[in-house]
Amino acid sequence: MPELESERPIRVLLVDDHALLRDGLREMMECEEDIVVVGEAGSGAEALAVAPRLEPDLIVLDVEIPGEDVAETVRRLRAEVPQTRILILSMHDDPVVVQNLLGLGISGYLLKSIRRQDFLAAMRSAHQSGKRVVLSISRSSLDQLNSPNHSLLSSREQEIINLVARAMSNAQIASQLYITEGTVKRHLRNIFMKLGAVSRIDAVNKAAVARHRRP
Repeated sequence: MPELESERPIRVLLVDDHALLRDGLREMMECEEDIVVVGEAGSGAEALAVAPRLEPDLIVLDVEIPGEDVAETVRRLRAEVPQTRILILSMHDDPVVVQNLLGLGISGYLLKSIRRQDFLAAMRSAHQSGKRVVLSISRSSLDQLNSPNHSLLSSREQEIINLVARAMSNAQIASQLYITEGTVKRHLRNIFMKLGAVSRIDAVNKAAVARHRRP
């Protein structure tokens, strides 16, 4: 007798560049009878290589995965495995990033501070209902998502793009703002994704246009 869909475990592909985090997620899921990890990937490119073969029910994807920006990875995964649901895990809940990814068809956006049981419940909910979206973000970000006039870039991102416009390098920006160069790169990835920019000059130009369009 063929196995009923409701009796099959949720087949999960974990995508995160930190092996320690993947290990923790896998160990947590292995304690659940209805969830099985069928594969792991350390980058967007690896996920795109294995997802069509594994055909997982659910992909748990880190928002800061190495390689191309997460929006492009989501877009390509949705094209390669359209029946697979995608849950985003993130340390940050920037409302514009959340909105962009929701527009690409993700099934949920969860902060890494989420409790274990809430995370497992979100996985099951995303798997069971293709029309339901699971969000675990701050109240302020949720309010901004519902506001038609929220700024496209955060105040920190606006600071960074202004310094980029002055032809400053990532190292110079980091020194100017007393943050790490890695943090500058993360902000720039978010800026590029929000603006649909393909270069630093393109980002500066599109940020200027976005400022003029604000009411």
